[in-house]
Amino acid sequence: MNSPLAAVPASGLSARYALPAWVYDHPQMTRLEYERLLLPSWQIVCHVSELARPGDYHTLDLGRDSVIVLRNSRGGIDAFHNSCRHRGARLLEGAGHCPGIITCPYHGWSYRLSGELQSVTARNTFGSLDRAALGLHPVRTDVVFGFVFVCLVGDPPRLGEVWADVAAELAPHRIDEMQLLSSYVEHWECDWKVAMDNYLESYHVPIGHPGLYRLSRPDYEDQRKLPGGLARGIGWLREQPSTRWSERAYQGLLARLPIEHLPEEHRRRWSFYSQIPNLGIDIFPDQMDFFQVLPNGTGRCTVRGACYGLPDSRREMRVLRYLNARINREVQREDRQLCRRVQLGLASGAYRPGPLSSLEDCMAVFHDLLRERIPEARLPAAPAHFAPVAPAPQGRV
Repeated sequence: MNSPLAAVPASGLSARYALPAWVYDHPQMTRLEYERLLLPSWQIVCHVSELARPGDYHTLDLGRDSVIVLRNSRGGIDAFHNSCRHRGARLLEGAGHCPGIITCPYHGWSYRLSGELQSVTARNTFGSLDRAALGLHPVRTDVVFGFVFVCLVGDPPRLGEVWADVAAELAPHRIDEMQLLSSYVEHWECDWKVAMDNYLESYHVPIGHPGLYRLSRPDYEDQRKLPGGLARGIGWLREQPSTRWSERAYQGLLARLPIEHLPEEHRRRWSFYSQIPNLGIDIFPDQMDFFQVLPNGTGRCTVRGACYGLPDSRREMRVLRYLNARINREVQREDRQLCRRVQLGLASGAYRPGPLSSLEDCMAVFHDLLRERIPEARLPAAPAHFAPVAPAPQGRV
């Protein structure tokens, strides 16, 4: 998920410190982060290739909310809250295909692909119904590089503006033409911010990811802050063969296999992009992937991701992608374990936030956003009004 950074002199920089430990394990913080960071931001759902036909859909569960993204009967893409207008039942799960209508599995209310209410079972048992007022609640959508995003609250800048500064360098990869290769969902034993902190800094790579460090040259281009909450880092693969067979095989095959749609400078380059607050995108010569970090209760998170590539039936490309996936699965396993260790260590009564390296600058920007949106995050301890609410007594009322 990361690459090594070349050392950046920190002389003349004022000391910056990490967030206090309590913000990584407090239910009130998790609630406010959901309301003030995640709901008002663009959240990735899927690629347009996964919505090929009218009726194809994909769902995204975001905290207490769930969203349906689908291809409508006119060929466009719409999104709706995944909740029936009758009694709120969840309408769809996962991904799949609706044959023209969406039917509630509870009472059978049905909706057109445009979200309009189509029919109500046992209609004569209701009084007057304003059918036009009972359609599915729409959700704002946007598409960039072929990926479909949703935003549940507010009016953030369009993604074309956010990604404008890197559009030219991504164009040769033809991401909008790619197709799904694989996907996954993992549940990590750490706060979602621990996982994002990890992606936003590469200071840990030489120690935490020895395989990735063997592959990448030391002249890594630092993760630069870009407008719109983006950061970018670029690494180039070493010419010297790795001592590990899978890494060595990937290096050799990549050097031999023609990838003619890419300019020469992109053929041995691994690029890493982050969109704050919770999205990472990795671009390789042979494929690309995204991962999205979502809160899953206090001190836990869900990491969902998928890998995409241009259609290519060559055996060599299949092998190259297998090797890439093997290398990156190991990196992800290492990150998961590192993040778990951080979460455990933050619980220590002796921990106090330490100073940040200039190599952790993008992480510091993320922390600044948290402090801006949730001013209580500036405090060394949870404020009194953040005291957890006592659970209701069990039994009959």
